[in-house]
Amino acid sequence: MSSMRTSTAGRRSDAAFRAFLTTVGIAVSVLLAAIFFSLLAASRPALVHNGLAFLTGSAWDPVTEEFGALPFLAGTLLTSFIALAIATVLSLSLSILLGEYLTSGPFSTLLRSLVELLAGIPSVVYGFVGLAFLVPIVRQLQMALRMPPFGVSILTASLLLSVMVLPYAASIGREVIALVPADLREASLSLGATRSETLRRVTLPFASSGIFGGILLALGRALGETMAVTMLIGNSTALTLNLLAPGNTMASVIANEFTEATGDIYLASLVEVAMLLFIVSMVLNLAGKSVIRRLAMRSGT
Repeated sequence: MSSMRTSTAGRRSDAAFRAFLTTVGIAVSVLLAAIFFSLLAASRPALVHNGLAFLTGSAWDPVTEEFGALPFLAGTLLTSFIALAIATVLSLSLSILLGEYLTSGPFSTLLRSLVELLAGIPSVVYGFVGLAFLVPIVRQLQMALRMPPFGVSILTASLLLSVMVLPYAASIGREVIALVPADLREASLSLGATRSETLRRVTLPFASSGIFGGILLALGRALGETMAVTMLIGNSTALTLNLLAPGNTMASVIANEFTEATGDIYLASLVEVAMLLFIVSMVLNLAGKSVIRRLAMRSGT
């Protein structure tokens, strides 16, 4: 009799917990939908006024109410993917070092703490560090190439951004590499493989989905970074693919101009930029999730 009561109580507890989780999932979905539709409603005047020229135009002139977001879209993708490429190399190296070779000891603990500390530094502090150290270096490079020596540029912002997103990919990569079953490593070593071969052929393929998940998290951080990028990118509205020239991102143009937007179309266009950033982030995250699922199926995790 008591066992039946326990079983019934357990089922009720499971049902209540499942209902709670379902409610949380629905709440998150409703929140995302509310964000999107609020941006859509606020940007409606700009959507009607700008049309498709908003995505293809390169002119941003509040005086004539001509708004094209292509320079900001290009700047966002350039800075994010350049930073991600640099951060991926560095974070993967750190992940392998901390997850495979330095798994314990005081130096390992110190290095892990330092990497995690990077994620907690305010972005404005990163911006001042970039102004003090990166801008003079890039200025010297621009002078050597006989370019205007601004120092601030897309490359400057990308270099700093790579350091800012590094801890996100490195921390998750270290965790998933450390979670690879020891039996797989030992089986590979017992068959005559070296440690580096085991790492390349067993550990990294098994942990590939988790490593890519960390990289995807770093990409999301890079897409939305505002203050540090605003301080170092130069805030030019001109469309350029020159990495040593000043540029702009969607986040930085909103931060720079939102308080100065006086006209209804001007303000709505900035909200439309925010909606575009939201859509780009969502599309890239969904595409990344698809790749993660394929990697997980391939590795059997």
